[in-house]
Amino acid sequence: MIWEITIRGFRAYLKLELALSEHSIKAYERDVRKLVTFLELHSDETAPRDIKREQLEAFLEWLNALGLGVRSQARVLSGIKTFYRYLHTETPIERDPTELLEGPKLGRYIPEVLTYEEIQDMLATIDLSTDHGLRNRAMLEMLYASGLRVSELIQLPIRNVHWELGFLRVIGKGNKERLVPIGEEALKHLRFYLEGVRRHMHTIKPEARHLLFLNRRGGGLSRVMVFNIVKDCAKAAGIEKNVSPHTFRHSFATHLIEGGADLRAVQDMLGHESILTTEIYTHLDSDYLRETILQFHPRNRPSADEGERE
Repeated sequence: MIWEITIRGFRAYLKLELALSEHSIKAYERDVRKLVTFLELHSDETAPRDIKREQLEAFLEWLNALGLGVRSQARVLSGIKTFYRYLHTETPIERDPTELLEGPKLGRYIPEVLTYEEIQDMLATIDLSTDHGLRNRAMLEMLYASGLRVSELIQLPIRNVHWELGFLRVIGKGNKERLVPIGEEALKHLRFYLEGVRRHMHTIKPEARHLLFLNRRGGGLSRVMVFNIVKDCAKAAGIEKNVSPHTFRHSFATHLIEGGADLRAVQDMLGHESILTTEIYTHLDSDYLRETILQFHPRNRPSADEGERE
């Protein structure tokens, strides 16, 4: 009973204090409920505030024994740590049991990225003679042009497109606002969709009237629907990579940085809180790095004396 009451309070904290989406709140709640399941299986009725570090270490070992991947284990641990930060804000606890808790070691994650040509191939598979084709082309153009998360795309209001300035006003994680520039190509296809499809829809559900992208029934799009659209385009283009809407975000950032964009600017456009998150996009191929060192490092340049000997 005490766990249920505490979890309800935790949900309220995530929603009201951290302004997280319902999707994120459910993910955090699942993490905590995994701990509750572990305690129940071991006939352990320890209250949330009385949990010891040793119990949490046993919990992590249990997750590993279940075959949970290291990244999933790390995410669960992050959820548990957030849960105990919440408990500490309510009534300071004597010692946070997660304070010295170490999660599984993670290798450096390099995201899947599409080449510019692969993105062009995917876009070319879309039939622009149909209403849903015009919508899908506009969506994929926007994903690549702005690096939006899929949740930001499906929740984007029409009023947040500033046509004259070429900017989107995006409300991201934690209810944080950012401005993202968007190119003329994406705006062109967005106009095709708005003027050729959305304006002529006979039925739009009241709760979706403000949304930019709609499904055929006049309601908002789901994350799964956008995921399936992207998957279908990748398959039609003959791309064997594991492609999702987030792949467009990765490709957007990678192509900007490879083109010489400032890391801080890309951080702002992606809405990353820490620049360390953005740094994963600086993964350049080894040949390029080698050529850069050979060309620019002072120890690799021929000296004046060497030039004379030649």
